Amino acid sequence: MENRSLSVVAGLIALLALPFAALAAETVVDPALQAAWQERLDKSAALQADSAARQAEAEKLLTEQNALCTGKFLVNDCRNSAYKAYLKTTHETRRQENEAKTMERAVKKEQLRVREQQRAEAAPQRGANLQLRQAETVKARQATDEKIAASRAGKAAKAAQGEQRKAADAAKYQKRQADHDARVAKKMREAEQRAAQAKAKADAKVTK
Repeated sequence: MENRSLSVVAGLIALLALPFAALAAETVVDPALQAAWQERLDKSAALQADSAARQAEAEKLLTEQNALCTGKFLVNDCRNSAYKAYLKTTHETRRQENEAKTMERAVKKEQLRVREQQRAEAAPQRGANLQLRQAETVKARQATDEKIAASRAGKAAKAAQGEQRKAADAAKYQKRQADHDARVAKKMREAEQRAAQAKAKADAKVTK
């Protein structure tokens, strides 16, 4: 009985897990669209990595150029020229980074929009499935309660039968004991009677 109750509990757990499986099914995206999104995300990541590398190289070059300018006659002109080149590269890398981030945000917005659309389209069926799962859960719980009640009733019946057997055994023992005591008492009375008769005979002989 306990094993069957455990199987019902396992069934309840499976029913509770169904909403998560249904949600996962709702978010399935067309492979071609998913591939297009991934391609754009990969391009965005590559552009951001490239812009970061170019920016780091520009900073390194600026430091090197400033060091070289120290030994020249027109130090400030040399440094201004190096800084202008650095600013140009910085503007380009920032533009490239912004372009990459814009691309990434656009993909994420599209993904969110598709998920929301899928949820909206699946809402009626999801509601019907939820009602069905709730009904099945209630039914499974009722079955579990009935099995538990039947198990308890069975145990109670067995316990009552056990008590009845104990009472019957006790009654039989008491009857056997009473019969034994009666037999012993009878034998004692017979022995006493025989002893009294023997004494009477002995007394009679003495009187003669």
